Amino acid sequence: MSFEYYPLGDTGIQLVFGTEISEETNQKIRMFADELAKHPIDGVVEWVPAYTTLTIYYLPNKISFNALKQKLEELDEQQHGREAESASLVYIIPTYYGDEVGSDLEFVAEHNGLSKEEVISIHANKDYLIYMMGFVPGFPYLGGMSEEIATPRRENPRAEIEPGSVGIAGAQTGVYPLESPGGWQLIGQTPVKLYDPTGERPILLESGHYLRFAPISKEEFLNIKESIKRGEYVVETEEKKVSVHEVG
Repeated sequence: MSFEYYPLGDTGIQLVFGTEISEETNQKIRMFADELAKHPIDGVVEWVPAYTTLTIYYLPNKISFNALKQKLEELDEQQHGREAESASLVYIIPTYYGDEVGSDLEFVAEHNGLSKEEVISIHANKDYLIYMMGFVPGFPYLGGMSEEIATPRRENPRAEIEPGSVGIAGAQTGVYPLESPGGWQLIGQTPVKLYDPTGERPILLESGHYLRFAPISKEEFLNIKESIKRGEYVVETEEKKVSVHEVG
């Protein structure tokens, strides 16, 4: 596996897997993170995956930068020439498009010379890779949206956006997990809570997995919302096999 090491202050080391944002790069990062979980290194506190990097935080009083770098190189050497297959989850997120919850759907359609129905068809029912989590708790950075529906951010951002709002900004799509300001073009909303600080699992999604928007009617949207309030709704998932080829 090819990456470079860079110190990050006196408690971090960053592994850079290249400059290209791609599913292959993301899977290599996830594969290495999985190895870290299987083979814990004393002194390592946590690691944070991003588009092209994996940042590892450690306790300098337990392990030095050079010692940690050597152990990471040994871990990397063990993976050379290996073909790995990992099982990712696809989170199926029911989404009500348009109307009052997706007031920018018409603008997105007009901007791209499409009908609202065509925008929904292009946006929904495809698997978006969750590259990383960030911005606010539970916010997924998704990859794989079609350029056919790419739309610039709003000139005047909204002061408040409801949790669950699904939007488009440039060539990206995403879901606001909690109420916040934002400039994305809103095309719909999901009743599913991506972030619930009172829940047993506060953040629903994980990087390295996938998200699929499934269109629903307003009636289904309201019914699911009530089911969630009663604690009766469970997000549907599917398993997706992903292969990573390593050349040693």
